[in-house]
Parts: sequence; C-alpha cells; structure tokens
Amino acid sequence: QVQLVESGGGLVQAGASLRLSCAASERTISSGAVGWFRQAPGKEREFVAGIIWSGGSTYYSDSVKGRFSISRDNAKNTVYLQINSLKPEDTAVYYCAASKRRIATTQATAYDYWGQGTQVTISS
Repeated sequence: QVQLVESGGGLVQAGASLRLSCAASERTISSGAVGWFRQAPGKEREFVAGIIWSGGSTYYSDSVKGRFSISRDNAKNTVYLQINSLKPEDTAVYYCAASKRRIATTQATAYDYWGQGTQVTISS
C-alpha cells in the first residue's frame, strides 16, 4: 500500500508563493503518474496538475496554467507543486494522488492512492 504525505501548506498573503510536497512511501509510483487536486469549502474536488513519472511529462488544468508548476525528485520519491502569485480563490485543501497507470488523466477516479491533504489559505 503506497502512502502519500503532503506538506508545505499554510496561511500566506495574496501574491506570495508556496511549494507543496508529496512524499511517497514506495518507488511504485515511479511506474505511473501523480496528480495534485484541490477542494475548496463547499466545492467539488478539482484536478490542478499532474506528472507522468517516467519522462516527466506534465499536464495542467486551464485555470492554473502559468502559475502552477509540478515536478518530481526521483531520489526522494517526492512530487512538488510550486504555486506562484497566490490568489484568495486558491484557498483549499490540496491533495496529491498516485495512479498505477502511466496515463495523463484529470479524473480523480483514475488515481489509486491519496494523501491526507494539506491546507492552503490565502489572505487578501
């Protein structure tokens, strides 16, 4: 069972940057894909960014392109989400998820493992 642990969230002012981390317990995720999702209060969980571990191909939702950047560190089994120019509407719990399949998908149901989430709160 792969365990994912997110970190890096917090309370920051609008315009600031944050880097979220997702550490995996096993190298199993290196055969698949990792995605970041977020869920704001009263809203459904939405996909924001993903990466195919092998090769490092990335994909983003249109709403975050240009401000969010996903990357991975092979040696640390860790995926990062860099968020720049934070806005109050970015406030949400951010989750990372891992899929055993090497596919670029935005669908939450395609991911097999989920972290517990990290809270990101942006003050205006």
